[in-house]
Amino acid sequence: MLLLVLTLLTALGSCLVAGVFFAFSSFVMGALGRLTARQGIAAMQAINVAVLNRSFLGVFLGTAVACGVLVFVALLHWNDPGAGLRLAGALVYLLGAFGVTMAFNVPRNDRLEGVSPEGPEATALWSRYLVEWTRWNHVRTLAAVACTVLLAWSVWGRA
Repeated sequence: MLLLVLTLLTALGSCLVAGVFFAFSSFVMGALGRLTARQGIAAMQAINVAVLNRSFLGVFLGTAVACGVLVFVALLHWNDPGAGLRLAGALVYLLGAFGVTMAFNVPRNDRLEGVSPEGPEATALWSRYLVEWTRWNHVRTLAAVACTVLLAWSVWGRA
């Protein structure tokens, strides 16, 4: 019963994270791209500060921790129904949502934070940032959706 609850809560967390990422891919970055470089950089810098809050980080990091537990349990109980799907879903989140965030999106956010919106390099950096950050955001969106689907499927026991 505990594994079922953990799996469902992890799937819910991944679903919530996917929704946030999807919003950025589908309209937030497009809206920011319509602004001048100065305005867009300032807005994204504000977003990057605001996102560091209990609710988002709790779900984002909590889901990563739960995925780590699911990986461990799946490997320990490999013959249990749904273990393969739980393992796959958890790894997809850890690598594709959490890992991509840490390896690709966060470093770009850090570079953007160090730029003055009025500086001479702002326009070129902003154009590159919009394309690269959004491309990696698509990857982590798909990974979080895939994790949700795989974990939900594991609950139905279709391993």
